[in-house]
Formats: sequence, structure tokens, C-alpha cells
Amino acid sequence: MLSLSTEGQTDGDNRFHPDWVDEFHSLLDEVERSEGPAALVTTAEGKFYSNGLDIDWVFANPAQLHGYLDRVHTMFTRLLTFPLPTVAAINGHAFGAGAMLATSHDFRVMRADRGFYCLPEVHLGMPFTVGMNALITERLGSQVAVKAMTTGYRYPAEEAIAARIVDTKAEADAVLSTAVEQAAALASNRKPNLPVIKRALHARALEGLATPTTPENLAFAAG
Repeated sequence: MLSLSTEGQTDGDNRFHPDWVDEFHSLLDEVERSEGPAALVTTAEGKFYSNGLDIDWVFANPAQLHGYLDRVHTMFTRLLTFPLPTVAAINGHAFGAGAMLATSHDFRVMRADRGFYCLPEVHLGMPFTVGMNALITERLGSQVAVKAMTTGYRYPAEEAIAARIVDTKAEADAVLSTAVEQAAALASNRKPNLPVIKRALHARALEGLATPTTPENLAFAAG
């Protein structure tokens, strides 16, 4: 199991500070070094699964925005192609890039009584990158993506299941155990062909995520 509440993350939002992204990859490296049947479950503690981009860091480092977004994309790419089955145990709110992180897993279990899946960029005046567009539209489907991206709708668990954004729900004290149980049932699928299948399955999303973020294509992604 990988907890999103990584070392040094103190605000409870599990935002993607560059150091947090580096530690996330380091933990995935550790999981990947394991041997035998296995699966990955990610979760967090508290109110948020993840609140996405570290906006305070972005405002303090505007010249590094495009490189930062490309680095965020690497987490989505890593999960889409991860050589183990992956399940997100969404313990609370999954907003913005945090929702995209959950979407990058193979499967998702969402808390039934509290928490939303939401892409609030339209309300924040923020564009989606080419990579984010590709990820969301390929994983959610066109019409669900239209609603999620252009309205910033907050999906509770029941509606997220109906929209096929998440796969199942569980009570607060059973989100993690439900995800672990689902992951355990998939652990034997850890075989050399699994990442090959995933790369082909997610080819369009991966192509978009590999597109470097520039002022020109970021504006295109917004339009």
C-alpha cells in the first residue's frame, strides 16, 4: 500500500509539491522492486485523497510552471503503465489533478458518505494541459468529460459510479480494506505482459501526456 500522505506533507491536502512528486516516484520505485504476485493500492488520511496542484508553489515559481506540469504528468503516465494492478482508495475529496491521479489507476473505490470527485479548473480560470485533456477524455469518455471539465461538477460516490468515474463505493471505515481486497484478487495478474497491455490500452492518453507543456499548447488546451 502507498499512502499519499508522504513525508513532509503537512497541509492535509496532499498537493503536488515538487518534493512530493519526487517522493511519490520513489515509493513507486520501492513497490516495483518487489517480487511475486502483488498489486498497488494508494490512499491518504483525512479530508482529502488529493487536492492536486500545489498552487502556492506555482505562484511562487511562475517561470517553472511548464516544467512542473510536465513532472506532474509523469505520475499519471507511471500509473497508467504500472506493471502491477492498481487501485485507488479514495478516502475523501479528489480535486483537480488529484482526481486525475485517481483516474490514472486501473480501478477506484470511493468513500460512500463523504467526499467529491471534481475537476474545478473552469471555476478557477485554469486551463487543462494537452496531457490532462487526453487523460480525462480517454479514461472518462467524451460526454462525462464534457460535464466534468466544463461545469466543475462535484460527483459524490453514487453519481461517480453511475458515470463510471469510479468502480465501487464503501463506508468510511471500509474504503481501504475494500480496495486492498480488490487488489489482492488481482495480484496474480502481475506478469510481464501487463504493462504491455496497459501501454496499448492507454496509447492515446500516453501520447498526450508525453506532449511537452508550452504556452502555445497550454492555451490550445484551454480553447
